[in-house]
Amino acid sequence: MGIVLNHMIIPAADKDQAAKFLADLLGLDVGAPAGPFAPVQVNDDLTLDFDDRHGSRPGHYAFLVDDAKFDGVLALLARHPDIDYGSGREHGWDRAINHLGGGRGVYVRDPNGHSYELFTAVPH
Repeated sequence: MGIVLNHMIIPAADKDQAAKFLADLLGLDVGAPAGPFAPVQVNDDLTLDFDDRHGSRPGHYAFLVDDAKFDGVLALLARHPDIDYGSGREHGWDRAINHLGGGRGVYVRDPNGHSYELFTAVPH
């Protein structure tokens, strides 16, 4: 077997809010509490465990998604003008997407300051 990332602990000011934000963004569910964590099962191999015991430390998390999932994210963002998103760091939260790597990409900021990058082709 190769190396498979199984889970990550994501520090958040409010673990439930942070888990719900990501779950809603990606069309996933927040799982039942697992110890002190609010888990979001991203795929068969990876769970992101949100933890608010030590405060928030904003991070960057990138996801390769298919076109249907990307379209769903854009539809959600269009319904929520209060969510910051943009085409890339050099453009700020310009409410646009990018076309790096021949696909589409977007950065989304969650209420805890995390940056979620979603793209349909791996940027070069």
